[in-house]
This record gives sequence, structure tokens and C-alpha cells, in this order.
Amino acid sequence: MTYPTFELLRSQNIDALKIRVEEYRHKVTGAQHIHLAADNNENVFLVALRTVPHNSTGVAHILEHTALCGSQKYPVRDPFFMMVRRSLNTFMNAFTSSDWTAYPFASQNQKDFNNLLDVYLDAVFFSRLDELDFAQEGHRVEFAETDNPNSDLVFKGVVFNEMKGAMSSVSSQLWHTLCKYLYPTTTYHYNSGGEPEDIPNLTYQQLKDFYRTHYHPSNAVFMTYGDIPAAVHQEKFETRALSQFEALDEVIAVGDEKRYHAPIAVEEAYPIDESDAENLDEKHHVVIAWLLGKTTDLDESLEAQLVSNILLDNSASPLQQALETTELGQAPSPLCGLDDSSREMAFVCGLEGCKLEDAPQVEAMILDTMRKVAEAGIPQEQVAASLHQLELSQREVGGDGYPYGLQLILTGLTSATHRGDPIALLDVDVALENLRRKTQDPVFIQTAVRKWLLDNPHRVRLTLRPDAQMGERIKAAEIARLAAMKAQLSDAQKQEIIARAHALQERQQQQDDESILPKVDLTDIPANLHYTAGSHELLNHYPLRRYAAGTNGLVYQQITCKLPVLSEAQLKVLPYYCICLTELGAGDKDYLATQRWQAEVVGSIHAFSSIRGASDDVQAIDAYLTLSAKALSRNSAALNDLMQSTLLNVRFDEHSRIRELIAQNRARREQSITGNGHSLAMTAACAGMSPAAKVSHQLGGLEGIAAVKALDNSLDDAQNLAAFAAQLQAIHNLVLQAPKQFLIVGEQEHLDSYRDNLQARWPIEPQVKDFKHFTLPPVQETIREAWITNTQVNFCAKAYPTVPSDHPDAAALTVLGGFLRNGFLHRTIREQGGAYGGGASQDSNSAAFRFYSYRDPRLTETLADFDASLEWLQTTDHQWQAVEEAILGVIGSIDKPGSPAGEAKSTYQAELFGRTREKREQFRNRVLAVTADDLKRVAAIYLQAQKASIAVVTHAGQKELVEQLGLSIKTC
Repeated sequence: MTYPTFELLRSQNIDALKIRVEEYRHKVTGAQHIHLAADNNENVFLVALRTVPHNSTGVAHILEHTALCGSQKYPVRDPFFMMVRRSLNTFMNAFTSSDWTAYPFASQNQKDFNNLLDVYLDAVFFSRLDELDFAQEGHRVEFAETDNPNSDLVFKGVVFNEMKGAMSSVSSQLWHTLCKYLYPTTTYHYNSGGEPEDIPNLTYQQLKDFYRTHYHPSNAVFMTYGDIPAAVHQEKFETRALSQFEALDEVIAVGDEKRYHAPIAVEEAYPIDESDAENLDEKHHVVIAWLLGKTTDLDESLEAQLVSNILLDNSASPLQQALETTELGQAPSPLCGLDDSSREMAFVCGLEGCKLEDAPQVEAMILDTMRKVAEAGIPQEQVAASLHQLELSQREVGGDGYPYGLQLILTGLTSATHRGDPIALLDVDVALENLRRKTQDPVFIQTAVRKWLLDNPHRVRLTLRPDAQMGERIKAAEIARLAAMKAQLSDAQKQEIIARAHALQERQQQQDDESILPKVDLTDIPANLHYTAGSHELLNHYPLRRYAAGTNGLVYQQITCKLPVLSEAQLKVLPYYCICLTELGAGDKDYLATQRWQAEVVGSIHAFSSIRGASDDVQAIDAYLTLSAKALSRNSAALNDLMQSTLLNVRFDEHSRIRELIAQNRARREQSITGNGHSLAMTAACAGMSPAAKVSHQLGGLEGIAAVKALDNSLDDAQNLAAFAAQLQAIHNLVLQAPKQFLIVGEQEHLDSYRDNLQARWPIEPQVKDFKHFTLPPVQETIREAWITNTQVNFCAKAYPTVPSDHPDAAALTVLGGFLRNGFLHRTIREQGGAYGGGASQDSNSAAFRFYSYRDPRLTETLADFDASLEWLQTTDHQWQAVEEAILGVIGSIDKPGSPAGEAKSTYQAELFGRTREKREQFRNRVLAVTADDLKRVAAIYLQAQKASIAVVTHAGQKELVEQLGLSIKTC
């Protein structure tokens, strides 16, 4: 059934995804509606606007923020964040891509879904775009001392600081610099998020003009997923928004890129912090990029994906092998791969950790590798393995990060925004079969490599060189720019700046009438926790858990070993053991043969360790090592062969391979800091609160990053490398003696055959009687640290020791995190302070309550705001609604669904550590019973100033300040 103002263009079942795709057109405005009908109550909505900026002022990004700051029907200051806490949403966000802006949400509650839909439609199509919101979210100038016109001018703004943080990442700088040359004439030439130097050039009028032309139904794509019928959605689209619009004459689109007739080579610089400035001549990035065909052409898109997979999928792939083993660089570039997010695809490959003079040799090495492929071809079994990977990625039911329906929507969105065929991108089975037929031609891959790469003149070689003084020059230029602006100001203009600052402060402090916004309440919460049940059985005396789940023809398996006692030295090596276990050879196969074997059999295989405190005592830890893999159902037997050989027969004699893996891990870990600075700061602040928290910081946190850099440097010595390999082997020998148990997740009708395949490979073995399991000594200390790294912004954290999850107060502390964020921290840290984010949370696994800020221009003021939030808590009379909203947020997080397989694996891992269904239900019920008095009580008991630990991630320019705060300085 179709709503009268829409017309159905076509409908198509996609059996592999268990959906029916329906495409509609709004008769008046031409707005497109694509509905993915599915038997799933987690309904998803997304509206996307084609946004095509022609500069790097960040107009689309700032508009995405500002549009959510109040609308015609909901004229409150912050409806988006208000709805976050008045909702049971399973996802709520807004995205700015290079050529579209999208507003998605998801909910399992239909009342909640309709509430959010009402707010989103009004925000997108009837936004108020208040000038003060533009100043808050985008950019503004204020005096460093708000009321003192003689003090310096400073830039402020949420997006301004967000992009300062984002562009601190070298990989982000590398990508945006590359796009500047790869796309010389189209919108991708510019940074749609905004360059910090360009953002202050955007005017309020330009923002409004961009909104008027781009945020119109004629330029919109509506996409929905779930069990609510399309006509029900369309009735709301029509009555809430579309009925008030006529068709827009202007067509927003990205044109064809102007193609180069010959390759180009360019060189630019990136700032590097003085703490990382040693061996500067070996910190260049060299990438080669080609512009390919259109993403809207499914055959070309799949062909490009296949070529990319064949060249780069794993360490046995010819180009990946060349990049990993060459002496010309430290590791493959983080940009390696196919980018299909733009109208025209790009293939990128290269190295990091190079010397400047080696850039031509890097390009020559890459081209020589491609020529060998074009001349000699690729073995047919490797082509089949790449096709297998494409099939598996198409079939897998996701939903552990984004909701599954949103993942499907985003798959079709790029094509939809470029007026291509979104249904074709979802229903790729026929196109995959065509591709299989094409690959039967023995020269198909050779021809494709020549066509897309070797004979393609639109090629860019970019060398990005490190510059230890560039950061200071950028900072000096900003100071000079602000000084010049100030010199031009009249006294009246200075008073205008002061008046606007006060007006913004007043707006940020105002109490809006939240009752005009729709909401759910505690009565809308499901009575019981959703629980994924599994079997408890024995397989040749090994414990086995089996879970039936809708996995769409995939099987997921895990082998879990109790972690043995490790020495302090062995513990530090544990993360690298987990990496190497699935990246080295096995038995008589070297690592290249093993990588090929993996590509033929599984979608992924990896190992990880888990170290957690008990649910009633975080000082008493338990620990496991897990080998995890997934495969198509038809490969179940082969999956078991591979997993068994990996665990029993891994070989640590491939020293050069081990050396490569550590160098690659170092590169990835160093790149992760600016994107995860708040998490790393919280981990550091909590390191003194439990053994598991300390290990998390030592292995996966900032201390771990510093350690891998030292390890990587030491492994240049052959003796050190041999000793390291021996350490890995020693850990492995201990793991082999450990008690094992197994997990199988798959569709009910296949579970018995999966068990039989497992049972045939793991005969009864005598238990090791004197096995000693992993332990750690108790930890209780206060941390005060500042970590210096290459960033333009700060990440602040403050933590207090609290209680584990079984303690009755854990629930109130968990609710307190959201309560402080909603009522105080969001306003002071984000809106007033200009940070991209800030908040608080209880981590019951480490028995710690953490405050944090993310991409924050401030440091001492933010730490003071953390303290001020606790004073506000105790000195204010709080309304029940604010407590209820914080409870809703916690319950929404607990009840958030994952993928079918993800939920089963999460339950299995939780119950390994004693987090039973009963304990989780008890915690959930305690959350529902929290009162405002409970929040004040637990804060007074646990969040005491003398117990606080502090950790910040900052830059070298803050050294003097953090020393004054009494923080010890560390570098990573």
C-alpha cells in the first residue's frame, strides 16, 4: 500500500538479506523514499541531503550541527540532545560526508520512533538557524578575558575545535591532501568537515543560503528499514513536512572529475610534535592514488573491489606482500584500499615511515608489482578466494556497531545520492555471479589491472614530509590573524563582541520548556532484559556452548583457553602473541600459504585476551585467551581444520614476519591517539584502581603505545628479535596446556553438523592437573599524568575508585554518569567550553567513575568543571524527570540489540566472567529503582576530591601548565 502523495516506482525481494526493497517518489517535490521492509522491530530512519560544498569552510558540517539546535515546532535550544535523553533509541546521530549530510536514528519502540521522526523532520526542514547557535557550533571570536577588550582575541566554536582535533591525525591530513590533487575540480577537492584555517571565513548568511538550497525535499533521500509499512512513514513525511513544499528547480549534483592526461607527483608537509621528532628523515608518507570509475556502476564497482581484494586483501596478496616486506618504509599506509564513498572511486596504496629520497622508488616498486600481476596473472584459487570474501561480506548480518538496518541503508546511500540504483548495490548476488563468470577468463584480472591502474593516467603520487616547526608556524599564523582582526576593530565593534559573548552565555544558561518535546517514560520500558540463551553441554569432556541465531548461512566459532600464569615480561608480550597467532605460518605452511588458506576458508580469524575483575571484587581477576573465526556454512569443516592448526601448529620461527607485524602494529597504534584520546585518557586515569585497569593501560593504553615504540626500535637487533620470538613461543607452550572450551553460533538446522565437525577434531585429552591460572596482585594507587603527543587539542579525564557491578551502588553510579552529562557537563564542556564532547560514566569492570572531555580547547577549566558538576549535584534540587531521563539512557544502552551472532558471543563472553543472566537482570532492576537521593548519596560517598586520579592527553605547548597542576609528564 502506498500513501496517495507518493508513487511506487518498483519493488524487489532480496532473499539473501531477507528484505523487500521498495522505491517511491513524492509526486510534488520528487523526494525519493527507499523502504527496506523486514521482519525486524528495530526500525531505522534516515534522511539524507546532497550537500556539495565548493570550499573548505565546513559549511555542510556546521549546518549539520546548527540545524539540530531548534526548529519551528520545537523552538528549544537543543532538541537533539534533549531527545537523546528522552528516548529509548538504539541509535541517534547526524553525519557529514564529502557529498551528503544524513540524519539517522533507530528504535525498537514504535512510540519512541514516531517521537524521534517528528523531531528529526522538523529539525531538517524547518530549522531556526539562530545566529547564536551558529556562533556556538561553528565559529566565533571572543576576548580571552570575556569582558576585557584589551585581552587577545581567540577563535571558539564546537566544529572549529572538532576539526582541529580531527586534523591532528596524520592519516586525516594525508587523505585530505591527497583528495586536493586526486579531485582537482569537484567537491572532493575540499574538506567538507572544514579546515581550521578556513572555518572562520564562513559567514552566517552563507550558512543560511546553503540551507535554503540544499535542505529541501527535492534534494532529499528518505530511507527506512523495519516492520513499519512504507505508507505509515509516508503519511508522517507528508503531514509533518512535504506538504509545505513545492518542487525545487535547482538540481544539486557532483559532476564528472576532469581527468589528468599524465600522472603527477606532489609534495606537501605535515606538522609533527617535537616529542616525536627523532629520526625525522624516516617519517615521510608516500601514497599513490588512481581515480577509477563511478560508484553507481555496479559492475565497475564490484570489479574494482575484486582487484583491490586481490592486490591488498591479506599478506599473501601481491601488493600487500610487497608493501609489508619492502625496506623502503615502516608499514603499509593506513589509506591502502579502495574508496567507494565518492561519486568516482579511488584506489590508494603506499607506505609510511619512508625517506624523502625514496619516494620515486616506492612508486616504482608499486608499479613493478602491478606489472608482474598484469603479465603473469593471479592463480585461479586466489581469485576464487577474493570472490569468496565478497560473498561473505554481502551475506553477513551485522548490527554490532550500527544497527543492521542502518548498515544496509548506508550501503545503498552513496548510489542514491548520485541518482544511481540503490537496489542494485543491495542485491549483488546476480552481479557477483556475472563477475564469477568473467573471472573464468584467465586474463580477466590482468586486463583489469592494466585498465584501471597501469594504463590509467589519472594517477597522483603524494609525499607528505614531517616538519617539526610547522605546528608553531600554524599557531603563530592564527595569533597574527587574530591580532590583525583586533587591530581593525572599533571600540563599538569590541563592545559588540563582548555583548554577543554575554548573549550566548545567557542562551546557554536559559531553561527551555522541555515539555513541548515528545518523550517516553519508564512505563515504555520492556519488563525484562532480552537474553540470548545457549546450550550448556560437553564435547569430549570440553565445555561447549551452542547458540541458535539467524546468521544467514554463516557459522561463528571460538576456542577459549584459560589464561595461564605469566611472568611480568610475558604479560607485556601478550598483545603481540595475540596478533602473531593468526598472522604467522602453521605447521608446514609459511605465513603466505596460511594467509591464502584463511582467505579461502574464513571471513576473519583473530585472537584476543580478556582480563577482567570479578563482578563482586575487581581486585580478584580472571582471564582468558580466545581464538575467534567466522565462515560460510559450507566451509564449517575447513574452518575447524584452520582453527585447530592455528592454535596447535603456529610457528614462531618466521622472524622477519614477526618484525613486520610489530612495525605495522606500532604504526596503527600511533595513528589511533587523536581519534581515541578520551578513551586513552580515561584508561590512564583508572590504571591505579584495579589490576585489570592497570593491565589495560599497560597493554592497550598510552603506556602500551609507548611500549610498542620501544619494542619496535629494539627489534632491529637480530638477537633481540630472536629473544622476542622465543618469548612468544614460551607463552604459546603455556597456552597449549590450558583448559579449553568452545562456542558455536549458527542457524538451528546446522548446529548439530557444526558440533560434529568440531568433535571430530578435538578428541578427549587428559587435563593438566597442576595448571596454574593467571593472577595479578591487587592495585590501589592515585594517578596524576599528562601524556604529550601530536595534537592541537586536549583530552581530559578524572577518575574515582567506586564499586563493581554486583554492588547495590553500581546502578546509581551508572545513572549518575548520564545525569551529570545531561544536566551540567554537556552545557559547560561542549556548549560553553567548545569541546566536541564531554561527560561522565561508571565503569563497573574497573570499579571506577570517570569524567572525560574530547577534542577540548581547554584543560584546567575542564578539570574544574568536573568538580563543579559535583557541587551542582549536591546544591541543586533536582526534578524527577532529569533522573528518569538518565535512567532511560542506561536502560537503552543495556537493551540495545546487536547482531544475532554478536549477541550470542557477548553473552558467552559475559558468562565466562560470571556475569550471569540473573546478575544482569538484578543490575537492570536496580537501575530502574534509582532516585535523586541515591545520586547525591553515592557521589558523596565515592567521588571525594582526595581520591581523584587525573590523566590528560595534550601537546608540548602545555608542558608548563600541566607541571603546575602537579602532573607527571609522559610521552607516547
